[in-house]
Parts: sequence; C-alpha cells; structure tokens
Amino acid sequence: MNLEKIYPSFLTADLAVAERWYTALFGRGPDYRPMPTLLHWELSEQGGLMLSSSEEIASRGAIFLYVADVAAERRRLEKTGIAFGEDIAGDYSTLAQAHDPDGNLITLASPPSKPFPPA
Repeated sequence: MNLEKIYPSFLTADLAVAERWYTALFGRGPDYRPMPTLLHWELSEQGGLMLSSSEEIASRGAIFLYVADVAAERRRLEKTGIAFGEDIAGDYSTLAQAHDPDGNLITLASPPSKPFPPA
C-alpha cells in the first residue's frame, strides 16, 4: 500500500473537553473542523489526528488511510480477502470502509478535493 497520509480517529465523550486537552498536548488548537462532531490536527506531512464525538466516525477505533487511488487499493485488498464496502461520496473525499476483526473502522480515502474549513 502506498499511503499518502494516516489519520487515527479517537472517540471522545465531550469534544470541548478533548479539544482543550489535545490543544494543551500539541501546543495549538485543531487545524480543521470538517463537521460539528470532528476536530482534525495536521501533525506532519504524513498525517495527523482526528477527534470525534460521533460513534459513527469513531465507534471503537478508526483510522483514515489517504491513498491516491481508492479503487486500485480496493482491488488489491479484495485479493487478500479484505472486502471494503461501496464507495461513499463525501464532501471532501471518496471513502471506502471495512471493519477489522475487532470492529475497528478502516477507511480508505482519496486525497481531499478541496481544503477543509478552518477551525
């Protein structure tokens, strides 16, 4: 897999409390707020961290793997027995999702088509 970026996503019971805690940890606030339930930090050229109060985004553990070609990765992974669901057209990326054996959500995402809104 030729990854472009990696974004682990953690579930939080109180997004405001988590924002303060991670702002202290990183020494700065989030870079983006793509939706009311999601905070997004860019931590390096390789990726960052997402925090969410939505169990749909972060029910147990989740990771977003940005790849250049979601369809090509889907085909490659299907050959290994890992099946991803249908493409999901998002506001910024095309997504494909699967759960690992423990129920963690793995999301393949195309690079964002436009910048995220600032936090």
